[in-house]
Amino acid sequence: MIFSMTGFASAAAELDAGSLTLELRAVNHRYLDLQLRLPDELRLLEPMLRETIAAQLTRGKVECRISFAARQSEQSPAQLNQSLLRQLAKWSTEVQAVLPEAGGLTVADVLRWNGILQSAALPADAMHATVLQLVHQVLSEFAAARGREGEKLQAFLMQRVTQIETLCATVAPRIPKALAAYEERLAARLRTAMQGGDDERLRQEISLFASKIDVDEELSRLQTHVLEMKRVLVQGGAVGKRLDFLMQELHREANTLGSKSVDAEVSRSSMEMKLLIEQMREQIQNIE
Repeated sequence: MIFSMTGFASAAAELDAGSLTLELRAVNHRYLDLQLRLPDELRLLEPMLRETIAAQLTRGKVECRISFAARQSEQSPAQLNQSLLRQLAKWSTEVQAVLPEAGGLTVADVLRWNGILQSAALPADAMHATVLQLVHQVLSEFAAARGREGEKLQAFLMQRVTQIETLCATVAPRIPKALAAYEERLAARLRTAMQGGDDERLRQEISLFASKIDVDEELSRLQTHVLEMKRVLVQGGAVGKRLDFLMQELHREANTLGSKSVDAEVSRSSMEMKLLIEQMREQIQNIE
């Protein structure tokens, strides 16, 4: 199976204290770029999450987000950090003892102090086990979504590859006749230019030029690359980079076919091939 790098999946679980949600989304990228958005209480799970996700993905810009929504009945009002409050009072007294003209801390000053307000901690132990369950569930759904998109990409590419194969089969029988016709026209022009010159020299010039415009090798390589494309698409797996390389090779041969062409139909077929290759190249950027 071929997998798209683009996908989204989410799952949620209900705990006594609230609702835990895990989301996984990805877009295409040259390599695996994994970003985690976690509550502080779950930071200890980051290495495990990275290892678990990276074991199933090889490329893509991936974001894993975990959020927790406490139940209304479970939400406790913020409490003052008593230890820090006492420390602030002590510091204020010590400062005023040395600098009597210094003003004391106001209530607003205290409440703005970093860490002075404490919220109830999330139930970390209960959440850890649930997160492990959710990440496997989400990865399974994520793989299914990417697989469905990959099937569409595979069908799209197979259709274009078949069209290129058909174009090659159409072009191949035209080559000998097109070359013969071009050689005749070239010979007539050379005889006129050379005004009845040496026939052997004339044949050499025609043979040399004919070899330069012969596209048998290009057609052969195109057909080889097409067969390789089909093999890779059927094989599946993480084939994005391999397919991208084949696009470069196909484009090179199609471009050379057009530049060496002496037949209008061959030139048209070359342009059609390059259009199909460009369409495939754009979609292959989304394949893992």
